[in-house]
Amino acid sequence: MTAPTTAAPATEPARTPGKAALAAWFGSALEYYDFAIYGTAAALVFPDIFFPEGNDTAATVAAFATFGVAYVARPIGSFFLGHIGDGLGRKKVMIGTILLMGISTFLVGCLPTYHQVGILAPVLLVALRILQGISAAGEQAGANSMSFEHAPDDRRGFFTSFTLSGTQGGQILAPAVFLPLAAVLSDDALQSWGWRIPFWISAAVVLVGLVIRRRLDETPEFQAEAEAEDTPRAPLAVLFRDHWTAVLRVFFAAFIATVNTMFAVFALNFATSDDYGIGIGKTTMLWLAIVANLVAIAVIPFWATLSDRIGRKPVFVTGLLGSAVLVVAFLGAIAHGQVVLMFVLGVALAGVVYSMPNAVWPATYAEYFPTRVRLSGMAIGTQFGFALAGFTPTIAGALMNGDADNWYKVALFAAGACLVSAVAVATGPRGTHLVPTREVGRRTPPAAAEASRVHVSVA
Repeated sequence: MTAPTTAAPATEPARTPGKAALAAWFGSALEYYDFAIYGTAAALVFPDIFFPEGNDTAATVAAFATFGVAYVARPIGSFFLGHIGDGLGRKKVMIGTILLMGISTFLVGCLPTYHQVGILAPVLLVALRILQGISAAGEQAGANSMSFEHAPDDRRGFFTSFTLSGTQGGQILAPAVFLPLAAVLSDDALQSWGWRIPFWISAAVVLVGLVIRRRLDETPEFQAEAEAEDTPRAPLAVLFRDHWTAVLRVFFAAFIATVNTMFAVFALNFATSDDYGIGIGKTTMLWLAIVANLVAIAVIPFWATLSDRIGRKPVFVTGLLGSAVLVVAFLGAIAHGQVVLMFVLGVALAGVVYSMPNAVWPATYAEYFPTRVRLSGMAIGTQFGFALAGFTPTIAGALMNGDADNWYKVALFAAGACLVSAVAVATGPRGTHLVPTREVGRRTPPAAAEASRVHVSVA
């Protein structure tokens, strides 16, 4: 039985793909600046200021656990924000998420330390981290849905890639703010007050994001369904009744995010911590993050445009398999103190190869779902999958057990996550990039789907 077809309104709402992509880029950059500075601080500063002295390894694992707590909150937030986004609109989610992220991040910079208030310090840190996680749960799904539904049918990959390009921009800004602080300030100054500055900057950041997003129109696809009174009252019920297999596929595919947290958080601590004795400087690792993300911003539009031409799956799976190989080589180079090789492999991994799945997953996942459950489907599927990525630094720290020679265990763990993701994507539907936006994700008979593909290919 096929899903009912929504009649198009007499006057088609205007598409503004450039405006939507710009809002997605800036909003995601601001959101993930806030999110990334927490990970940077967790690797460089938090073990010393939010946890008791005496066991450096335990403090590091605990700091990474507070990083992972947000990834537990993200699945919870995905249900709430997914319901709002599919029931009331994408724009409401995009405004709400950036407000919540900005406020909670600013307050992290105001927290007292363990030496000042004892156990209350990490408790407050975890509470604010949970609010960050709830915000992030709806950010990418909201921005992806907005840019996807504003984009021309044959350029959805390109325009949705701006969401992830913005994410990379935020991940450049975070180490770029920490870089001069780590280079200029002494360890004592950085730990006493310097670490707070990046968090306080988010107050200005959130104002810029609000201005950009308030000026954005709701998507034509959502407006059409709202006017036809076809928006579901209970989007989650529809999602799990009719599209649970797509949610499950996204869940496993999202394991690829393990590579990102491995690169941005664990590798930073592994290379610089006295516990492992590698001896690579903090400044070198921060520069690696900046260069790799600059390269990613440059190549993401290329990979996304390629996926509009040849399909999502070839680009996605190639990047997954390449990441599985390079993550092993990258961590091996760190373990052996090969700074130049580490830098080259890090840029190749995070800047080029990981950018392949990163560029196309927004369009890939969006094409698994119809408009009426797209935001909730992407939010729930990705956020449950990202939970593994969130606890990757914690898992990695446990696998290392304070011994640098255990690096290969962490590398195999990350490579395994890439392979699981590759299987999930490789077994998914083909040719979704050729189906019109209004029909994509519907359970359409093969003949109708073929007709839609032919229509787009000759348009």
